[in-house]
Amino acid sequence: MSGPHLAVAAARTAVSSATADLPAGSLVLVACSGGTDSLALASAAAFVARRGELRAGAVVVDHGLQDGSAEVAERAAATCRRLGLDPVLVVRVSVDAAGGPEAAARAARYAALEDAAEREGAAAVLLGHTLDDQAETVLLGLARGSGARSLAGMPAVRGVLRRPVLGLRRADTAAACEAQGLVPWHDPTNDGGPGDPLRSRVRAEVMPLLDRVLGSGVPEALSRTAEQLAEDAAALDALAADLVATARRAAGASRAADPRRTAGPGRPVGPTSARPDDATDRRDASASGVELDVGVLAGALTAVRRRALRAAAVAAGSPAGSTHRVHVLALDALVVDWHGQGPVALPGGLAGSRAYGTLVIGPPRPSSVAVAAGDDEGGSPIEHTNEE
Repeated sequence: MSGPHLAVAAARTAVSSATADLPAGSLVLVACSGGTDSLALASAAAFVARRGELRAGAVVVDHGLQDGSAEVAERAAATCRRLGLDPVLVVRVSVDAAGGPEAAARAARYAALEDAAEREGAAAVLLGHTLDDQAETVLLGLARGSGARSLAGMPAVRGVLRRPVLGLRRADTAAACEAQGLVPWHDPTNDGGPGDPLRSRVRAEVMPLLDRVLGSGVPEALSRTAEQLAEDAAALDALAADLVATARRAAGASRAADPRRTAGPGRPVGPTSARPDDATDRRDASASGVELDVGVLAGALTAVRRRALRAAAVAAGSPAGSTHRVHVLALDALVVDWHGQGPVALPGGLAGSRAYGTLVIGPPRPSSVAVAAGDDEGGSPIEHTNEE
């Protein structure tokens, strides 16, 4: 007796491997749009569930952006039920215009998926992104001039979200659907025509051109680049976290030794807890800011220092998606190109400023308050009104 089609077997193996660390009987939810990739994933998850390795359900998110979207969502849900997935949820979301339509839809979708996982007690939400999606993500990042973290693409695991078929090609998921008699829904915005999302146009026009000019294997090469950069980014993140912790401890010690070091009128420079991504640290930071010793920062490698500055800004409350390189470079100038410049405006209504060898990232100080600055460079402190 012959086994399943190779593409079907590959999808099933991918799901089994991606969920192998979960306790037996754990519930996973497949994010299913009814398209080729998510439908192949849903079928594979249903098979793994029938073997008793886990329980599998589905979440169908209706963005309400196209005519007939509710009917499409219900058809996808019906297919998931026929596959044996349970529970199957249909969630309607409201998409605003923040960050552009694609980003807004993605944010609304992920929020709905994470909320569904919390409500149902799911251990993971499975997403149907493939190797082709990863390659397109890297290419778009290159076009934007993004850094290593963005070029690392989509992680296989981030929080409750998992991407089991990230190593499979789109052709594999299509073959898996065909072999099982599954009829996917075709999203017309994926055609790559005028007015379609940028990613769709990259898929329809740019990737085939690269294939013709550079030869086959471009998606695999871009995916390998993402894997390598993910490793590099993880290492830099760890070094940056250590640098932030050291700089915060040094700033705290300096503040204790010198009462002039304050983040505002009569207010001590804020917390000195170690890690910028700690939840308690974030709450403290939002109230009084993140304080970093300039000397410690200045002695670090440029790549590590700048990554640490971005992490500190995000810990202080600057939105990660809005904190760009221009903001990081301006903060960096307060450390290594200090000539008395004023505060740096940051997303989220925050500011970065320097005084007495301490970089403070947090709520802006009142402009009417005179702030002492300067003894980092030697000599007597000079009084400035919001000019340090």
